Amino acid sequence: MLARFPRPARVAGYTVLLAFALLYALPFLVQLATAFKSDPEAASHPLSLLPSDPTAAVFRQLTGSGGSGEGVPFLRWLGNSTLVTVVVTLGRVLFDSAAGYALARLRFRGRAVLVAFVVAVMAVPPVVLLIPKFLVLNTLGIFDTYTGMIVPLLFDAAGIFIMKQFFESIPREVEEAARIDGAGVGRIFWYVVLPMSRPALITVTLLSFQGSWNEFTHFLVATQSSDYETLTTGLARFVSGGLGAGTQYPLKLGAALLSTIPVAVLFFCFQRYFIRGANAGSVKE
Repeated sequence: MLARFPRPARVAGYTVLLAFALLYALPFLVQLATAFKSDPEAASHPLSLLPSDPTAAVFRQLTGSGGSGEGVPFLRWLGNSTLVTVVVTLGRVLFDSAAGYALARLRFRGRAVLVAFVVAVMAVPPVVLLIPKFLVLNTLGIFDTYTGMIVPLLFDAAGIFIMKQFFESIPREVEEAARIDGAGVGRIFWYVVLPMSRPALITVTLLSFQGSWNEFTHFLVATQSSDYETLTTGLARFVSGGLGAGTQYPLKLGAALLSTIPVAVLFFCFQRYFIRGANAGSVKE
């Protein structure tokens, strides 16, 4: 859009955009630099972007190879987050795509009500569901278990809506041709429609991975024991001073940096599919 303006206006526009980009990147750069500082340097020069004496002691401590990371069970947090994220991501992709296809293609009584319900769920603030969620988990006897951490996250209204919109953009002639060949609804969905939905599937996968990896409030009300702490709940307790005295800025920001890397790498590797899938369904054939 800036290409339509004269050169001086374009230069000014790109300068403003670059300034905002650097402003948004500054906290991450400070986090990255602080993770390689010592505690005294981080306290005396918290905003410096170039450590005077870079050290990787923080990462050795977090991974247990430094011999002094007993108070920070980072690997246990990482294992819990990885387990929950992988299971939730696979479940959401499967259930969201199946539900989206049913709402997009199948005709049954109450379909419009279900579509309206999915849209309404997207408008509900998650915070209002915290107490009911705790009561349900406690009543079912799955509070403070992996089951209670995973099962409520297996369905996502936004993912169902994205898949529904994408399936509606696929020409019906493709499914009708498969139906003439004798394929049923299940075979059409699994072998015909789903392989054509790669952009939407990647979008739902990225959103599910990011959402479950960064999930905090659900794990806060679904667990109590430290054995089930994830990166988000563990880091929250760490930052609040629950695992040691002192500021420990390099250790805290180093742990936060390591927890950010998987989502960042996944997004940058698949961002073109994410953008394509996010726009899918906006134009129907």
